[in-house]
Amino acid sequence: METKRMALIATKGTLDWAYPPFILASTAAALGYEVQIFFTFYGLQLLKKDLSDLKVSPLGNPGMPMKMPFGPKWFKEISWNIPNAVQSLVPGYENIATGLMKRTIANNGVATIPDLRELCQEADVKMIACQMTVELFGFDHSDFIGDIEYGGAATFFEFAGETDICLFI
Repeated sequence: METKRMALIATKGTLDWAYPPFILASTAAALGYEVQIFFTFYGLQLLKKDLSDLKVSPLGNPGMPMKMPFGPKWFKEISWNIPNAVQSLVPGYENIATGLMKRTIANNGVATIPDLRELCQEADVKMIACQMTVELFGFDHSDFIGDIEYGGAATFFEFAGETDICLFI
């Protein structure tokens, strides 16, 4: 039986958008798929050595209303749907939302992004940084983790054109 193949394009560099490519890639690799992720534009943030600055952007995110990760039961069950107008005016609101999301992730035993990325590396998921975007944004190869490749759209298409599953995230 031929090995199944999956290709992903990661274009977002926020904490909440970091989960889908790494979860899908690590799961597919665990199921025996050959997997590649092409990181372009803001998705390059997910290949940086230091991931501690990944944030959640609640502004304009209709799925963002979430429950509080702490407090009494009645408080934790409230869905906090904060209007965009308030979110944009409150200084540091993005940092508050990021802190709450990180606490929710920890409270529920969900793996961190560094852990998921490392799992992908251990599972031989090929990670490709878009060289054009690296140059466009003024990054240097030393900004990124090791064991990644650099290439363009043609590099991605070479693999993606022969995959069973191809996803844009």
